[in-house]
Amino acid sequence: MRGLHRPLVVVSAAMTLLALACVAGLWLDDRVLTGAPIWLKPFKFAVSTVIYAMTLAWMISLLDDRRRRIGGRLGNVITVALTVELIAIVGQVLRGRPSHFNVATAFDTAVWSVMAASIMILWVASLGLGLILLRQRIPDRPAALAVRLGLLIAVAGMAVGFLMTGPTPAQLDGMRAGGAPELIGAHSVGVEDGGPGLPIVGWSTIGGDLRVGHFLGLHALQALPLVALGLSLLARRQGFLNEAHRMRLVAVAAFGYAWLTGLVTWQALRGQSLIHPDGLTLAVAAAGAVTLLAGVVWASRARTTAPGGFELAR
Repeated sequence: MRGLHRPLVVVSAAMTLLALACVAGLWLDDRVLTGAPIWLKPFKFAVSTVIYAMTLAWMISLLDDRRRRIGGRLGNVITVALTVELIAIVGQVLRGRPSHFNVATAFDTAVWSVMAASIMILWVASLGLGLILLRQRIPDRPAALAVRLGLLIAVAGMAVGFLMTGPTPAQLDGMRAGGAPELIGAHSVGVEDGGPGLPIVGWSTIGGDLRVGHFLGLHALQALPLVALGLSLLARRQGFLNEAHRMRLVAVAAFGYAWLTGLVTWQALRGQSLIHPDGLTLAVAAAGAVTLLAGVVWASRARTTAPGGFELAR
């Protein structure tokens, strides 16, 4: 593997320092914004950016020379977009103002518009990188499949964020009444942002929260390559998983991950908290679990071709 994409590595290092600064902010600054410690949001975004950027830096290193030039340019675009977004978030924290959905003043609206544009650019560039990886030949076929499917699911997870940007029913009612809203959009569905939430992540415990699907989908980038790595290590130690098995198991894992991301997003859109699923959600979850188990059984019985041309069931 050749060198990692340097700009993404640099932004990862910078975000690591920012995360440490945010830890200090959590300790020294007792301000609260939207129901959470004011430095919690930039801390979470900094940590997520470190993971995301380093993963993309590694993925770009897998490309051949011709595709690597294009991938490197897309990596540069992603670096700038990530940097702009974090500068906006930290700048608003220093002002004691919300960063996301904030249209209370002309300046707040401009900041949010810049953030929204950077997020859109980030999504398009990540999609472009995913399409390049689809065409790249990677010697380890299960790992290649994990990288490709992981990035495509991540792009879909990023797209969940667009569902947060539309006005809520309460905001629409206020605008129809002639009011000037301070916020347009929300993370939560059916409840106001800033209510009771899970520790650290802050996902709503009383209503739907689109951040759950956004988070899960985004980190398919790490989860699926780790599955492929684990299967590879298991194959070396146990000797019963060949390439065909691992390819199918990665595909099943990708299906399960995409299904789970879709499930929690659908649950959130129905205004339902992650930790309080109703009967319908549990039934769909059970059906998905059974399907996933059947997929694992199918993948474990993959047929392979022996040296003499015979097909063997493993």
